[in-house]
Amino acid sequence: MLVHIRRSVVLAVVVLALTFAFTYAGTGLSQLFFKHQANGSLTAGGSTLIGQNWSQTPCPGHPLGSCVFQGRPDAVGPYAGSSSPAAGGGDNPLEANNIPGKPAVLNSGESGASNLGPRSKVLVSNTQALVAYWHARGVAPTPDLVTTSGSGYDPDITAADATAEIPMVAKATGLSPSVLQALIARENNGAQWGFLGSSYIDVLQLNEALAKLR
Repeated sequence: MLVHIRRSVVLAVVVLALTFAFTYAGTGLSQLFFKHQANGSLTAGGSTLIGQNWSQTPCPGHPLGSCVFQGRPDAVGPYAGSSSPAAGGGDNPLEANNIPGKPAVLNSGESGASNLGPRSKVLVSNTQALVAYWHARGVAPTPDLVTTSGSGYDPDITAADATAEIPMVAKATGLSPSVLQALIARENNGAQWGFLGSSYIDVLQLNEALAKLR
């Protein structure tokens, strides 16, 4: 009996030691080779992995959010039309809680698409409101700029999306369209390994580069 107990204790100690060794080895390798990713892909302005609400960025003398590039609208959270996706449908950055002048509804930790079908009157209404929002800022929006991504927190846009926003950003910042076009080209990331997915621009990194120009 004592032999079995001793073997069980030794096995438990060995397994526990291997578990801790594996954990620390994984953490150490991550910090050594992938430190930026392991620490949340953070920059001074936030995480490059999570989309932000740029529509509320102060732009003295110009509409809010017009002096920066904006990402795709959020299904739930800062951009949402309601704190409940079922009630408001999300997809609308104009009135974050449907009450003009009131602060945005923030649902920390929640994400997801609005799941509104093509016949949804809420979807049509919200999309029309987004189109009007962009037109008021001199932007002819791409489909991406008036629809949410699958997660609702997509941090990336395409070069076409960013290019569509050039008239707005140029007017608010005083930078020429050619300078902004060159900036977009520099920040455009190609498909992974040259063939996986499509090219993309991280909105946070684009706006950080824009801030340096300004």
